[in-house]
Amino acid sequence: MNTELIGVIATFTITVALAIPLGKYISKVFSGEKSWLDFMAPIEKLIFRLSGIDPTKQMTWKQHLIALLSINMLWFVYAFVMLLIQGSLFLNPDGNPSMAPDLSFNTAISFMVNCNLQHYSGETGLTYLTQLGVITFLQFVSAATGIAALIVVFNAMKEKASKGLGNFFDIFLKSLTRILLPISFVIALLLVFSGTPASFDGKDTITTLQGDTVQVSRGPAAGMIAIKHLGTNGGGWFGVNSAHPLENPNYFTNMVEMIAQVLIPIALIFAMGFYLKRKKMAYVIFGVMTIGMLSFLIPTYLAETNGNPAIAQLGIDQSAGSMEGKEVRFGSGASAYWSIVTTIISTGSVNSMHDSSMPVSNTMQLLGMMTNAFYGGCGVGILNYYIFIIIAVFISGLMVGRTPEFLGRKIEAREMKIATLIALLHPFLILVSTAVSAYVFTKDPSVGWLNNPGYHGFSEMLYENTSSAANNGSGMEGLGDNNWFWNITTGFVLILGRFLPIIGPIAIAGILAKKKFIPEAAGTLRTDTGTFGLMTYAVIMIIAALAFFPALVLGPLSEYFTLYQH
Repeated sequence: MNTELIGVIATFTITVALAIPLGKYISKVFSGEKSWLDFMAPIEKLIFRLSGIDPTKQMTWKQHLIALLSINMLWFVYAFVMLLIQGSLFLNPDGNPSMAPDLSFNTAISFMVNCNLQHYSGETGLTYLTQLGVITFLQFVSAATGIAALIVVFNAMKEKASKGLGNFFDIFLKSLTRILLPISFVIALLLVFSGTPASFDGKDTITTLQGDTVQVSRGPAAGMIAIKHLGTNGGGWFGVNSAHPLENPNYFTNMVEMIAQVLIPIALIFAMGFYLKRKKMAYVIFGVMTIGMLSFLIPTYLAETNGNPAIAQLGIDQSAGSMEGKEVRFGSGASAYWSIVTTIISTGSVNSMHDSSMPVSNTMQLLGMMTNAFYGGCGVGILNYYIFIIIAVFISGLMVGRTPEFLGRKIEAREMKIATLIALLHPFLILVSTAVSAYVFTKDPSVGWLNNPGYHGFSEMLYENTSSAANNGSGMEGLGDNNWFWNITTGFVLILGRFLPIIGPIAIAGILAKKKFIPEAAGTLRTDTGTFGLMTYAVIMIIAALAFFPALVLGPLSEYFTLYQH
């Protein structure tokens, strides 16, 4: 077993080892049990007192959604205005200009919805003020929004659930004060002591080994990089994201950042088991999601570490794997692991350039975003998986002749209609938006979006729309995306791809919570077994395969076969 594979296995093992106790802690926080951060309670009470919010007031599922959507709209307006005028404000030592309206629109939406799709370069497109006051702020609150939405669904899944499903603002604030802020602080310290900058100074002038003089951007980056991964956000302080030597200096920081971005998504799975007292179901879900992750990781790892056959034909050594677009300090193995982790959990940060990945890897990256249910982002990963559970329960019930039930509540037509609509929305957004972009380009190729013709160019457009719909944010950067078309179209895809998949599960959970609880009996379809887990996995993969296979054939799969045509 080579050292690259050992590094990948060690990283994942450490992640799971940390996620289990974190999941138990998260369960305690939202169950109202004593935890080691209870000293934050006076600060939380002060915030509620100043804002005039009663955190003890119970909310229905509809009230939760109104609160969630309203506060997100305020954040969008704030971010949009700040980006429009950033060039005239303080904390701008490098003199970076304000954003154009269409780019401000796209950026504000992108970070509000936890996608962090960047149509600008971090160190030149933003000022220190907007990096901290807009981008980092939104990275915290968007992650807390996803966690809060999930806890509402957890409350609805309880045996004694009622119309009152907790208080959105109480859950939201505790997500920040008890989880995101303290863990981000620890991650930021690890990054700072490893060489990531945390200074408010402007660009520094350095002389290279060749004798050239260059300007190197810096800034208070460590804190933002911590929450960008912990909150599954993904936006880079620097343009090349975590491939930048200041954003991700060495293999240790690479492991820290990879662990950080998977930590909460996995911890929330275990938290569900502790919170609902259904540990077996949590283990089954974790197992299914891990199988899903491995389904994408293994082909990617093999493709990247075995190298490019077309380059090998030129007599170039491929023993280090396919190293185009990758950092030598990480290698092809760790880059392959990162590329799958970041696409299945909707982080979207990169430590290598996905535009340079092997076609098989691009296929797996796209499938990770197209399925959008394995681990997933903070909170929303389980929400997406919840939709597939509802569909799997209904189909399984019909197959074995049992009444479809989930956690003691009957699944009926109304819930199935919502689940089906949400499941179909994702491929609809991706395929329609890709078709529109392909049509516009073929009608007028002079728009100059694509630096790569043919299959790869189509993959770039497919990837951009998939990344937007999946709230991922990564991209195949051969695409010229900073123009009014991509800024506006992806902006609307971002909104729909974020909020409808949140609205749907909350609505289903809220409707089910009102139904009479039916204790398990001999005829109950059990949803905490390996068999049902495999059924859910099959539903996820079949829906993805049926919906997206033709598009994948037109893009990365066709490109794959061109490597072997000679």
